[in-house]
Amino acid sequence: MSVINFSAGPAKLPKAVLETAQSEMLNYNNTGLSVMELSHRSADFTKIITGAEKNLRELLDIPENYKVLFKQGGGTGQFSAVPLNLMGLKPGRCADYIVTGSWSAKAVQEAEKYGKVNKVVPKLSKYSGIPDVDQWTLNPEASYVYYCANETIHGVEFPYIPETNGVPLVCDMSSNMLSRPVDVSKFGVIFAGAQKNMGCAGVTIVIIREDLLGKADPQCPVTYDYKVQAGNNSLYNTAPTYNIYILGLVLQWVKEQGGVKKMSENADLKSKAVYEVVDNSNGFYNATVEPCSRSRMNVPFRIGSKEGNETLENLFLEEAKQNGMIQLKGHRSVGGIRASLYNALSVDEARAFVQFLKDFQAKHQMEVV
Repeated sequence: MSVINFSAGPAKLPKAVLETAQSEMLNYNNTGLSVMELSHRSADFTKIITGAEKNLRELLDIPENYKVLFKQGGGTGQFSAVPLNLMGLKPGRCADYIVTGSWSAKAVQEAEKYGKVNKVVPKLSKYSGIPDVDQWTLNPEASYVYYCANETIHGVEFPYIPETNGVPLVCDMSSNMLSRPVDVSKFGVIFAGAQKNMGCAGVTIVIIREDLLGKADPQCPVTYDYKVQAGNNSLYNTAPTYNIYILGLVLQWVKEQGGVKKMSENADLKSKAVYEVVDNSNGFYNATVEPCSRSRMNVPFRIGSKEGNETLENLFLEEAKQNGMIQLKGHRSVGGIRASLYNALSVDEARAFVQFLKDFQAKHQMEVV
Protein backbone atom coordinates (compact mmCIF):
# COMPACT_ATOMS: atom_id res chain seq x y z
CA MET A 1 0.00 0.00 0.00
CA SER A 2 1.28 3.47 -0.89
CA VAL A 3 1.35 5.84 2.08
CA ILE A 4 2.48 9.37 2.85
CA ASN A 5 4.62 9.24 5.98
CA PHE A 6 4.41 12.35 8.18
CA SER A 7 6.46 10.87 11.02
CA ALA A 8 8.56 13.25 13.10
CA GLY A 9 11.34 10.67 13.18
CA PRO A 10 12.59 8.23 12.22
CA ALA A 11 11.18 9.97 9.20
CA LYS A 12 10.40 9.38 5.54
CA LEU A 13 13.37 8.62 3.30
CA PRO A 14 13.50 9.43 -0.42
CA LYS A 15 12.22 6.52 -2.50
CA ALA A 16 15.29 6.69 -4.72
CA VAL A 17 17.53 6.21 -1.69
CA LEU A 18 15.58 3.17 -0.52
CA GLU A 19 15.69 1.65 -4.00
CA THR A 20 19.46 2.09 -4.22
CA ALA A 21 19.92 0.56 -0.78
CA GLN A 22 17.68 -2.33 -1.79
CA SER A 23 19.63 -3.01 -4.97
CA GLU A 24 22.95 -2.98 -3.09
CA MET A 25 21.78 -4.83 0.02
CA LEU A 26 23.37 -8.18 -0.84
CA ASN A 27 26.28 -7.07 -2.98
CA TYR A 28 27.77 -3.60 -2.51
CA ASN A 29 30.11 -2.41 -5.25
CA ASN A 30 30.72 -5.99 -6.44
CA THR A 31 32.33 -6.91 -3.12
CA GLY A 32 29.97 -9.82 -2.57
CA LEU A 33 29.13 -8.26 0.78
CA SER A 34 26.37 -6.11 2.18
CA VAL A 35 27.42 -2.69 3.47
CA MET A 36 26.33 -4.07 6.85
CA GLU A 37 29.21 -6.53 6.61
CA LEU A 38 31.94 -4.13 5.50
CA SER A 39 34.77 -3.45 7.93
CA HIS A 40 34.89 0.17 9.03
CA ARG A 41 38.62 0.01 8.21
CA SER A 42 38.08 -1.25 4.64
CA ALA A 43 38.81 0.75 1.51
CA ASP A 44 35.17 0.46 0.42
CA PHE A 45 33.86 1.97 3.64
CA THR A 46 36.56 4.66 3.57
CA LYS A 47 35.10 5.77 0.23
CA ILE A 48 31.59 5.83 1.75
CA ILE A 49 32.46 7.98 4.77
CA THR A 50 34.81 10.23 2.77
CA GLY A 51 32.15 10.77 0.12
CA ALA A 52 29.50 11.56 2.72
CA GLU A 53 31.72 14.16 4.36
CA LYS A 54 32.62 15.70 1.00
CA ASN A 55 28.97 16.08 0.04
CA LEU A 56 27.98 17.49 3.43
CA ARG A 57 30.78 20.05 3.25
CA GLU A 58 29.66 21.04 -0.24
CA LEU A 59 25.95 21.25 0.64
CA LEU A 60 26.51 23.38 3.76
CA ASP A 61 29.64 25.19 2.52
CA ILE A 62 31.50 24.10 5.66
CA PRO A 63 34.73 26.10 6.14
CA GLU A 64 38.07 24.24 6.17
CA ASN A 65 38.68 25.03 9.84
CA TYR A 66 35.75 22.83 10.91
CA LYS A 67 35.84 19.10 11.53
CA VAL A 68 32.94 16.81 10.62
CA LEU A 69 32.29 13.84 12.90
CA PHE A 70 29.95 10.87 12.43
CA LYS A 71 28.89 9.72 15.88
CA GLN A 72 26.48 7.43 17.70
CA GLY A 73 24.23 8.32 20.65
CA GLY A 74 21.79 10.62 18.89
CA GLY A 75 21.10 14.22 19.80
CA THR A 76 20.62 13.13 23.40
CA GLY A 77 24.19 11.90 23.49
CA GLN A 78 25.31 15.37 22.41
CA PHE A 79 23.38 16.90 25.32
CA SER A 80 26.19 15.37 27.41
CA ALA A 81 29.04 15.63 24.91
CA VAL A 82 28.69 19.40 24.49
CA PRO A 83 29.20 20.35 28.15
CA LEU A 84 31.81 17.61 28.63
CA ASN A 85 33.85 19.18 25.82
CA LEU A 86 33.07 22.87 26.23
CA MET A 87 31.96 23.71 29.78
CA GLY A 88 35.58 24.22 30.84
CA LEU A 89 36.38 26.78 28.14
CA LYS A 90 36.20 29.46 30.85
CA PRO A 91 37.00 29.20 34.59
CA GLY A 92 33.44 29.91 35.70
CA ARG A 93 32.15 26.69 34.05
CA CYS A 94 28.89 28.36 33.09
CA ALA A 95 26.87 27.98 29.90
CA ASP A 96 23.91 29.91 28.49
CA TYR A 97 20.90 27.86 27.34
CA ILE A 98 18.01 29.30 25.32
CA VAL A 99 15.07 27.04 26.22
CA THR A 100 12.21 27.14 23.71
CA GLY A 101 10.93 23.56 23.84
CA SER A 102 11.27 20.08 25.26
CA TRP A 103 14.58 19.22 23.63
CA SER A 104 16.46 22.30 24.77
CA ALA A 105 14.95 21.77 28.23
CA LYS A 106 16.32 18.23 28.28
CA ALA A 107 19.71 19.52 27.17
CA VAL A 108 19.72 21.79 30.23
CA GLN A 109 19.15 18.83 32.54
CA GLU A 110 22.29 17.17 31.19
CA ALA A 111 24.40 20.33 31.18
CA GLU A 112 23.62 21.00 34.85
CA LYS A 113 25.55 17.84 35.73
CA TYR A 114 28.79 19.43 34.50
CA GLY A 115 28.55 23.12 35.37
CA LYS A 116 26.28 26.07 36.01
CA VAL A 117 23.49 26.80 33.52
CA ASN A 118 22.07 30.25 32.90
CA LYS A 119 18.63 30.06 31.30
CA VAL A 120 18.67 32.94 28.85
CA VAL A 121 14.93 33.41 28.28
CA PRO A 122 12.19 33.76 30.92
CA LYS A 123 10.53 30.50 31.96
CA LEU A 124 7.66 29.90 29.56
CA SER A 125 4.22 28.67 30.62
CA LYS A 126 4.01 26.93 27.25
CA TYR A 127 6.31 26.58 24.28
CA SER A 128 4.57 28.59 21.59
CA GLY A 129 7.21 31.06 20.45
CA ILE A 130 10.61 32.66 20.99
CA PRO A 131 10.74 35.56 23.50
CA ASP A 132 12.00 38.87 22.11
CA VAL A 133 15.76 39.33 22.36
CA ASP A 134 15.29 42.29 24.73
CA GLN A 135 14.03 39.74 27.29
CA TRP A 136 17.19 37.62 27.08
CA THR A 137 19.87 37.60 29.77
CA LEU A 138 23.09 36.45 28.15
CA ASN A 139 26.17 35.97 30.34
CA PRO A 140 29.28 37.42 28.62
CA GLU A 141 31.42 35.02 30.69
CA ALA A 142 29.58 31.93 29.48
CA SER A 143 31.67 29.15 27.97
CA TYR A 144 29.10 28.78 25.19
CA VAL A 145 25.51 29.62 24.20
CA TYR A 146 23.23 26.72 23.32
CA TYR A 147 19.93 26.61 21.44
CA CYS A 148 17.77 24.22 19.42
CA ALA A 149 17.09 25.58 15.94
CA ASN A 150 13.84 23.64 15.57
CA GLU A 151 11.85 22.10 18.41
CA THR A 152 10.34 18.98 16.86
CA ILE A 153 7.65 18.42 19.50
CA HIS A 154 6.28 21.94 19.81
CA GLY A 155 6.97 23.20 16.29
CA VAL A 156 9.01 26.26 17.30
CA GLU A 157 11.78 27.23 14.86
CA PHE A 158 14.31 30.05 15.01
CA PRO A 159 14.08 32.21 11.86
CA TYR A 160 17.50 33.71 12.67
CA ILE A 161 20.87 32.84 14.23
CA PRO A 162 21.24 34.31 17.75
CA GLU A 163 23.97 36.90 18.27
CA THR A 164 26.34 35.87 21.07
CA ASN A 165 28.97 38.62 20.86
CA GLY A 166 31.89 36.25 20.44
CA VAL A 167 30.81 33.49 22.81
CA PRO A 168 30.87 30.12 20.95
CA LEU A 169 27.41 29.22 19.67
CA VAL A 170 26.21 25.61 19.89
CA CYS A 171 23.14 24.49 17.95
CA ASP A 172 21.01 21.37 17.84
CA MET A 173 19.86 21.22 14.21
CA SER A 174 18.51 17.68 14.38
CA SER A 175 15.19 18.46 12.75
CA ASN A 176 16.00 21.21 10.27
CA MET A 177 19.51 20.42 9.01
CA LEU A 178 19.69 20.75 5.20
CA SER A 179 16.31 22.53 5.08
CA ARG A 180 17.80 26.00 4.54
CA PRO A 181 21.23 27.52 3.87
CA VAL A 182 23.17 28.26 7.05
CA ASP A 183 26.35 30.22 7.73
CA VAL A 184 28.39 27.55 9.54
CA SER A 185 31.09 30.09 10.42
CA LYS A 186 28.76 31.67 12.98
CA PHE A 187 28.80 28.48 15.08
CA GLY A 188 31.25 26.75 17.36
CA VAL A 189 29.40 23.44 17.22
CA ILE A 190 26.44 22.16 15.19
CA PHE A 191 25.02 18.70 15.76
CA ALA A 192 22.12 16.81 14.26
CA GLY A 193 20.64 13.35 14.47
CA ALA A 194 20.26 12.04 10.92
CA GLN A 195 16.78 10.53 11.26
CA LYS A 196 14.82 13.62 10.22
CA ASN A 197 16.29 15.09 7.03
CA MET A 198 19.52 13.17 6.48
CA GLY A 199 19.02 9.45 6.84
CA CYS A 200 18.02 6.70 9.22
CA ALA A 201 18.36 6.61 12.99
CA GLY A 202 21.75 5.67 14.40
CA VAL A 203 24.22 8.31 13.23
CA THR A 204 24.66 11.87 14.46
CA ILE A 205 26.58 14.59 12.66
CA VAL A 206 28.83 16.92 14.66
CA ILE A 207 30.43 19.95 12.99
CA ILE A 208 32.99 21.61 15.27
CA ARG A 209 35.39 24.52 14.86
CA GLU A 210 38.96 23.30 15.24
CA ASP A 211 39.96 25.76 17.98
CA LEU A 212 37.36 24.17 20.29
CA LEU A 213 39.00 20.75 20.13
CA GLY A 214 41.12 19.49 23.02
CA LYS A 215 39.07 21.20 25.75
CA ALA A 216 37.28 18.13 27.11
CA ASP A 217 36.98 17.48 30.83
CA PRO A 218 39.24 14.67 32.11
CA GLN A 219 36.19 12.49 32.89
CA CYS A 220 34.80 12.80 29.35
CA PRO A 221 34.27 9.33 27.84
CA VAL A 222 36.58 8.76 24.90
CA THR A 223 33.61 8.14 22.59
CA TYR A 224 32.42 11.70 23.31
CA ASP A 225 35.83 13.41 23.17
CA TYR A 226 35.68 15.57 20.04
CA LYS A 227 39.48 15.79 19.70
CA VAL A 228 39.95 12.03 19.85
CA GLN A 229 37.14 11.42 17.38
CA ALA A 230 38.37 14.11 14.98
CA GLY A 231 41.92 12.76 15.18
CA ASN A 232 40.68 9.33 14.17
CA ASN A 233 38.31 10.49 11.41
CA SER A 234 35.32 9.24 13.45
CA LEU A 235 36.81 5.72 13.42
CA TYR A 236 38.37 5.47 16.88
CA ASN A 237 35.81 2.73 17.45
CA THR A 238 33.44 0.96 15.06
CA ALA A 239 31.34 3.60 13.36
CA PRO A 240 27.61 3.13 12.53
CA THR A 241 28.61 1.99 9.06
CA TYR A 242 25.25 1.26 7.43
CA ASN A 243 23.72 4.44 8.82
CA ILE A 244 26.57 6.49 7.34
CA TYR A 245 26.00 4.72 4.02
CA ILE A 246 22.31 5.72 4.01
CA LEU A 247 23.25 9.26 5.03
CA GLY A 248 25.64 9.40 2.10
CA LEU A 249 22.87 8.33 -0.29
CA VAL A 250 20.55 11.01 1.08
CA LEU A 251 23.20 13.71 0.72
CA GLN A 252 23.74 12.68 -2.91
CA TRP A 253 19.97 12.80 -3.44
CA VAL A 254 19.79 16.33 -2.01
CA LYS A 255 22.53 17.43 -4.42
CA GLU A 256 20.67 15.92 -7.35
CA GLN A 257 17.44 17.68 -6.34
CA GLY A 258 19.11 21.10 -6.42
CA GLY A 259 20.88 21.27 -3.07
CA VAL A 260 19.92 23.02 0.14
CA LYS A 261 18.55 26.01 -1.76
CA LYS A 262 15.94 23.79 -3.43
CA MET A 263 15.15 22.06 -0.13
CA SER A 264 14.54 25.47 1.43
CA GLU A 265 12.23 26.54 -1.38
CA ASN A 266 10.25 23.31 -1.01
CA ALA A 267 10.06 23.69 2.76
CA ASP A 268 8.60 27.17 2.39
CA LEU A 269 6.03 25.98 -0.16
CA LYS A 270 4.91 22.98 1.88
CA SER A 271 4.65 24.68 5.26
CA LYS A 272 3.01 27.84 3.87
CA ALA A 273 0.30 25.76 2.18
CA VAL A 274 -0.53 23.90 5.41
CA TYR A 275 -0.49 27.00 7.62
CA GLU A 276 -2.75 28.86 5.19
CA VAL A 277 -5.45 26.21 5.53
CA VAL A 278 -5.13 26.22 9.31
CA ASP A 279 -5.21 30.02 9.59
CA ASN A 280 -8.15 30.38 7.17
CA SER A 281 -10.32 27.66 8.74
CA ASN A 282 -12.35 30.05 10.93
CA GLY A 283 -11.22 28.27 14.06
CA PHE A 284 -11.83 24.71 12.90
CA TYR A 285 -8.06 24.20 12.96
CA ASN A 286 -5.93 26.05 15.51
CA ALA A 287 -2.19 26.59 15.20
CA THR A 288 -0.29 26.27 18.48
CA VAL A 289 2.74 28.44 17.63
CA GLU A 290 3.03 32.18 17.09
CA PRO A 291 3.39 33.05 13.37
CA CYS A 292 6.90 34.50 13.68
CA SER A 293 8.26 31.29 15.29
CA ARG A 294 6.46 28.59 13.32
CA SER A 295 8.45 25.61 12.15
CA ARG A 296 8.64 24.73 8.47
CA MET A 297 9.47 21.15 9.43
CA ASN A 298 6.91 20.25 12.10
CA VAL A 299 3.42 21.74 11.98
CA PRO A 300 1.39 21.08 15.16
CA PHE A 301 -2.25 22.10 15.44
CA ARG A 302 -5.48 21.31 17.25
CA ILE A 303 -8.92 20.62 15.84
CA GLY A 304 -12.23 22.01 17.07
CA SER A 305 -10.79 24.43 19.62
CA LYS A 306 -7.46 25.76 20.89
CA GLU A 307 -7.48 22.98 23.50
CA GLY A 308 -8.52 20.39 20.92
CA ASN A 309 -11.54 18.18 20.45
CA GLU A 310 -10.37 14.63 21.17
CA THR A 311 -13.23 13.02 19.29
CA LEU A 312 -12.59 15.06 16.13
CA GLU A 313 -8.83 14.62 16.37
CA ASN A 314 -9.14 10.84 16.63
CA LEU A 315 -11.53 10.88 13.68
CA PHE A 316 -9.05 13.00 11.73
CA LEU A 317 -6.28 10.47 12.35
CA GLU A 318 -8.52 7.57 11.33
CA GLU A 319 -9.73 9.22 8.10
CA ALA A 320 -6.20 10.33 7.28
CA LYS A 321 -5.02 6.73 7.64
CA GLN A 322 -7.81 5.58 5.35
CA ASN A 323 -6.44 8.06 2.80
CA GLY A 324 -2.91 6.71 3.15
CA MET A 325 -1.63 9.51 5.42
CA ILE A 326 0.07 8.16 8.53
CA GLN A 327 2.05 9.23 11.63
CA LEU A 328 0.06 12.45 12.15
CA LYS A 329 -0.65 12.09 15.86
CA GLY A 330 0.91 14.83 17.99
CA HIS A 331 3.61 13.99 20.51
CA ARG A 332 2.21 12.30 23.61
CA SER A 333 3.29 15.24 25.78
CA VAL A 334 1.21 17.80 23.86
CA GLY A 335 -1.47 15.87 21.94
CA GLY A 336 -3.26 17.15 18.88
CA ILE A 337 -2.02 16.71 15.32
CA ARG A 338 1.50 17.14 13.97
CA ALA A 339 2.50 17.00 10.31
CA SER A 340 6.23 16.72 9.73
CA LEU A 341 7.26 18.08 6.34
CA TYR A 342 10.88 17.02 6.03
CA ASN A 343 12.88 17.15 2.80
CA ALA A 344 11.86 13.68 1.60
CA LEU A 345 8.17 14.60 1.71
CA SER A 346 7.38 16.03 -1.71
CA VAL A 347 5.48 19.20 -2.53
CA ASP A 348 2.79 17.08 -4.21
CA GLU A 349 2.40 14.99 -1.04
CA ALA A 350 2.02 18.17 0.99
CA ARG A 351 -0.63 19.39 -1.47
CA ALA A 352 -2.50 16.10 -1.05
CA PHE A 353 -2.49 16.69 2.72
CA VAL A 354 -3.75 20.23 2.23
CA GLN A 355 -6.66 18.92 0.19
CA PHE A 356 -7.42 16.37 2.91
CA LEU A 357 -7.46 19.18 5.49
CA LYS A 358 -10.00 21.09 3.40
CA ASP A 359 -12.15 18.03 2.78
CA PHE A 360 -12.15 17.03 6.45
CA GLN A 361 -13.24 20.49 7.53
CA ALA A 362 -16.04 20.58 4.95
CA LYS A 363 -17.26 17.19 6.13
CA HIS A 364 -17.13 17.88 9.89
CA GLN A 365 -17.55 21.66 10.19
CA MET A 366 -21.01 21.33 11.81
CA GLU A 367 -19.57 19.16 14.59
CA VAL A 368 -17.64 22.11 16.03
CA VAL A 369 -19.68 23.98 18.63
